[in-house]
Amino acid sequence: MTTPEPPLDPRRITDLEERLTHQERLIDQLNDVVLGQARQLERLSRELSNYVSAVERLAAAEGDLPHEKPPHY
Repeated sequence: MTTPEPPLDPRRITDLEERLTHQERLIDQLNDVVLGQARQLERLSRELSNYVSAVERLAAAEGDLPHEKPPHY
């Protein structure tokens, strides 16, 4: 034997709709944050790659320079 379903309470439905709306808005805000962080991570990765390349170029060029102390020593 199945139990009868309780009657629909309009206040309960309204409360659920409000919660759903709030959660949808929160999910959209969190998604915006995640997308912003992904863009920032990509930018920082490119910057790091550029810095690594610059350091490697400087290290390679250093091999051509004599290792002398500066005149003020």
